[in-house]
Amino acid sequence: MANPFSKGWKYLMSSLDQKIDENADPKVQIKQAVDAAKQQHREISEQAAQVIGNQRQLEMQLDRLVKSQADYQKKAQTALRMADEAAANGDEAKAAELNNTAEVIASQLVTVEQELENTKQMHASATQAAEQAKQQQQQSEARLQQQLAEVDKLQAQADQAKMQEKNAEAMDSMKQFSDDDSVPTLDGVRDKIERRYADALGAQELTENTVHDRMAEISMSGRDMAATSKLDEIRASMNKELDSGSADSGSTSRQDEIVAEIEAEMEAEADGDANGETPSANKD
Repeated sequence: MANPFSKGWKYLMSSLDQKIDENADPKVQIKQAVDAAKQQHREISEQAAQVIGNQRQLEMQLDRLVKSQADYQKKAQTALRMADEAAANGDEAKAAELNNTAEVIASQLVTVEQELENTKQMHASATQAAEQAKQQQQQSEARLQQQLAEVDKLQAQADQAKMQEKNAEAMDSMKQFSDDDSVPTLDGVRDKIERRYADALGAQELTENTVHDRMAEISMSGRDMAATSKLDEIRASMNKELDSGSADSGSTSRQDEIVAEIEAEMEAEADGDANGETPSANKD
């Protein structure tokens, strides 16, 4: 079972790294990346230098061993020649001593030749490693130059991104400036004026209709009173003629005149209604 404390610590560190990356300055990160690339290239160059130095050291050892081999061979040959000369001169003791010296030199020559063979093998491996180290160092150099060439471009992009963020923040700040509710707007004032003007027009229209209706009512009332007065006058005239007992043709003519007069007044009233005029109530 996993340790909860270790798990929590790893989660906390991962979350902290993410927060740092989100809030980090791009220019600072670019500088860190460039410094890391330079440090990596420096380390690769140092390792390549060590590998190449090892190759050079082995080359110097080879040169020394080759010289030692040639020197021992020459000494061995000299000792053998001197031993042969001593033996030819009958000096067996000196010949034996020189042969022993030649054997020692030969033994040293064998050791040098073995060491020379081993050094040659190591030199071959070192030469191959040095070639690989050179290639890696060249690749690292090219990669570093490419990264350095991209620094200006990345910094320009970082400046552009920063400017864009400032523009976005400015736009967000502008959106916060909303209309003040305590101050009336022109649209609101216009709506209120139009509403009041429309209400006034409606009230005026209602008032005009009411006055017209009242005038029409007054006019109708006046005509009714005139008609009633005229009927009373006609009735009185008719009763007066009946009381006098005159039943001649003159009374008949008078009744015809009264009827014609009533019809004329009725036509005049009809024309007055059509023209909006009120007929006189005292017309005979």
